[in-house]
Amino acid sequence: MSEEREYQVCKKCVMDTTDEDISFNVNGVCNRCIEYETRILPEWNYGKGHEEELSGLLNEIKSKGASKPYDCILGLSGGLDSTYMLHLAVREWGLRPFVFHIDAGWNLPVAEENVKRVTDKLGVDLHVEKMNWDEMREMQLAWFRTGMENLDSPQDHAFIALIDRYSRELGVKYILNGYNICTEVVADPASWGKDGGPTGDSTYMKDVIRKHCTIPIKEYTFTNGFKHKVVLPYIYGVKTIKPLNLVHFTKRQMVETLQTEYGYVPYGQKHFEDLITKFLEGWWVPTRFGHDIRRAQLSSLVMTGQMSRDEALRILEKSPLTDEEAKELFSEVAKRLEISEDELMEYHEMPKCSERFRSQKALYNTGIKLFEALGIEKRIRK
Repeated sequence: MSEEREYQVCKKCVMDTTDEDISFNVNGVCNRCIEYETRILPEWNYGKGHEEELSGLLNEIKSKGASKPYDCILGLSGGLDSTYMLHLAVREWGLRPFVFHIDAGWNLPVAEENVKRVTDKLGVDLHVEKMNWDEMREMQLAWFRTGMENLDSPQDHAFIALIDRYSRELGVKYILNGYNICTEVVADPASWGKDGGPTGDSTYMKDVIRKHCTIPIKEYTFTNGFKHKVVLPYIYGVKTIKPLNLVHFTKRQMVETLQTEYGYVPYGQKHFEDLITKFLEGWWVPTRFGHDIRRAQLSSLVMTGQMSRDEALRILEKSPLTDEEAKELFSEVAKRLEISEDELMEYHEMPKCSERFRSQKALYNTGIKLFEALGIEKRIRK
């Protein structure tokens, strides 16, 4: 955000000028709200009216997977979206998903307990991919050393890469993606992460590793956008689908269903089922960069009619974490990374990232624009 720009908050949602690319019409409504109302809502219609499309999709999944042990792949984090999708996939839709969970060393007990409760009651096998902690620890430190904002890349890239690997190994033709318009139509502003590269881009990942890792990274699995977006769907015939957009529900209904059926325990803010993500989104990013990820999360709920703007503003008046919670997380993160708290604070106080890393960002951005034009991309990514 330029120094000359006057601070402004959207009159309909709670997105603000901490997003350098935000714009407003004469009524003070932001470009994200306008895009939602003109591009997303008419087709989505709150998940209503898609029964025929969903039925056809489910029949196709079952037919193509009939001769295999699994008919689809589902990554389960223990978070709300993936857990609710597993509930629907097994209990409501009769699918047979290969369910996997990544243990990257940062799981919080609430996530592990939720995963166990749901998979046990549904009777599905859980496949846990335990990452090499020495590599994950060093990669996380490497991202801290860059000074950039988006520090979740080591975990996020591993998730995408493992989905790609499993789909090839199992011969399964459908990947269930938990993204849903209902709770996350507004993506984090691109301007917040302009110093980094695309999460699924191995070119970017490997360049950061080359420049900032102090040990060889040998066991980590990589992928790239061409493999994920072109090779898998158009050569191997693997489709990534987002079935939650074809059914009607609210966030409240998701939580209540999971609590009633499985004893699911809510964990507060979105992504707070993971220690490093809770630390980064709850304290590190707001205090170091002045960006509050809750603005995107709450704006999604405001736009979709699940929360009033006034309620969202009241939530934003309070910090995501108490001082005591932040202090405990800070100490725990330093301990797990095997560094002193002083060193971790040095990363927090260091200059913002000015280094440039090789990436395929231009190609990714072109692909997103193409998918938007084709009506495939259902997220507001400005």
